[in-house]
Amino acid sequence: MTATISLEHVSKFYGDTAAINDVSFSLGEGELVALVGHNGAGKTTLIKAILGLLRPTDGKVRVLGEDPVSGNLIVRREVGYLPESVTFHLALTGREVLSFYAKLKRVPADRWRNLFDQVGLAQNAADRTIRTYSKGMRQRLGLAQALLGEPRLLLLDEPTSGLDPALRRSFYDLILDFQKKGTTVLLSSHALSELEERAERVVIINGGNKIADGTLDELRQIACLPTQIRFKPSSESAAHSWFDGPVRWTERKDKFLEASVDHSEKIAVLSAVTSDPAALTSMTVIEPTLDDVYAHFLQRQGRKP
Repeated sequence: MTATISLEHVSKFYGDTAAINDVSFSLGEGELVALVGHNGAGKTTLIKAILGLLRPTDGKVRVLGEDPVSGNLIVRREVGYLPESVTFHLALTGREVLSFYAKLKRVPADRWRNLFDQVGLAQNAADRTIRTYSKGMRQRLGLAQALLGEPRLLLLDEPTSGLDPALRRSFYDLILDFQKKGTTVLLSSHALSELEERAERVVIINGGNKIADGTLDELRQIACLPTQIRFKPSSESAAHSWFDGPVRWTERKDKFLEASVDHSEKIAVLSAVTSDPAALTSMTVIEPTLDDVYAHFLQRQGRKP
């Protein structure tokens, strides 16, 4: 099967400065991948190379099997893009904006009118001019534009910027619906907590270089970050019995016992803690978050997150 996106040793130099440097990865059909990095790390340059908006200095980019710069440009109809800063002509209505982009993509009117409801824009807002839209409304209109024609590839750059928590949830529900239909999604965002339970894979970029690539669980294992285990013993005597074991437990003010456990020891410790259910009243397992993993890989490169 042809990869939706394929990058092979892609670099983009501006003079002596590498915006992206020797980056390789591929995305398959129906994958939802988070592209993570600080401002200036090279994420937007990478997205522009995938879109064909710039030609790499070195390496090869393929989108749906085509060179996005010089290949069969019909594949652009299969790509949806939401930039970080959405800008539309202020004098046009939302309906006029969507109609314009639909004509560029040759999407019939009966296949895009329901997008206003899908992205949370009321139909009465569709006939208002863009100058009356809030930032969140413009972001939702930008998402509707990206979804025109049910694209096979979605490139989303900080897509939830300006959306309130309820709209963020509905946004991800909509994106996951497209993913289930086979759409590949590459999502760049600083909101790592939003991506943690949704992204199947994480690509971390720093200084134009790919420094990590894998599922969150794979990256946790590579980083060797500890798991936090907390439990509350059913009695004071039960609590003290744990201090003589190999694991260093700390007693918190709320009477919970807490320990940081290596990934390789986690299952054994959990088995020991739960071996006598009557001896504990509550337990919590806290895995390293995507923020923790991201900070680890940046610090390994000598950069503070």
